[in-house]
Amino acid sequence: MTVHQGHPIDLSSEYPCPCRRNGCLKPIALTEAFGCDRCQHFFILQENYQQLEQLATHYPYRRAWRWNGQQWVPIHSKLRDSYVMLLLAIMVMVLIMGLVLTLQSSPKLTILFWVLLALLLAILPIFMVWLAHWY
Repeated sequence: MTVHQGHPIDLSSEYPCPCRRNGCLKPIALTEAFGCDRCQHFFILQENYQQLEQLATHYPYRRAWRWNGQQWVPIHSKLRDSYVMLLLAIMVMVLIMGLVLTLQSSPKLTILFWVLLALLLAILPIFMVWLAHWY
């Protein structure tokens, strides 16, 4: 995790939800956790009350934030960065394979077909990454 300097998070205060849904984080009694009144996610405090981490099992990486006094600043994990680079490498390989197949195609198959196929295969992973980072 990259380190950002943040303010300590007060367990008795309310904060805006970091999930981009205009919700409000409210402390859960007798715990070191918060719950959002809009998206129904739970968050726990980490690293001496300086970091907020989302409790979710359906993400391949940890989602965490630091409070800078006005808004939540996301903390990106190394796994997330390598995941994006892996998807970019796969997209480049698919485009290269599409180009090779286009150059070696029979006269019956047109270049337009292979270009459209390569664009479709390139746009699909980009759309998936966009959806994963949007939520």
